[in-house]
Amino acid sequence: MQTPAQIEFEHVTASPKLQAAIDGHIAELEKRYGRATAGRIIVRGPGDRHKTGGQYQVSIRLSLPEGREVNVGRTPKQDERYADLTFAVDDAFKRARRQLQDQVRVMHGQTKLHEGEPVGTVVRIDPSGEFGFLEGADGQEVYFNRNSVVEGRASIAVGSRVSFVEERGEKGPQASTVRVLNKHSLRT
Repeated sequence: MQTPAQIEFEHVTASPKLQAAIDGHIAELEKRYGRATAGRIIVRGPGDRHKTGGQYQVSIRLSLPEGREVNVGRTPKQDERYADLTFAVDDAFKRARRQLQDQVRVMHGQTKLHEGEPVGTVVRIDPSGEFGFLEGADGQEVYFNRNSVVEGRASIAVGSRVSFVEERGEKGPQASTVRVLNKHSLRT
């Protein structure tokens, strides 16, 4: 790291063994990926709060080039393994390693970033059945015609949940591809 990692302990005694384990994990991350510019690790003991249920919490935040971050914070609830400090530290660094590995792949162009198709609900269908309108998550209505429905054409009805590919049409947004997500449509 360009700047040494900040390590904080809350409701936990910073033993030499614990410090060595954390330093070892940091060294492993640097050896494998070497792209982190700064880091902050917080180790929290169960403390007086009953919310944590006697669990240790380990938060890791690593700053990477290009403004990217690796952020491991939440400890899974109701997992008794986090009552063991060694497990909590090892698991947090394992999750950080996975996130860092994914970020490095993206930075090196080895992973394609895909945006999921939007999901909407059919709100109107013309009585002829030739076209209709669906409402996207943003509340905007999107036109579609019968030929744009590629799967579930027979089961499409008002209330059907659909995924769609939106494009700009002559009169506004339209769906070029519509797929029915549920088979049990509400009919009106």
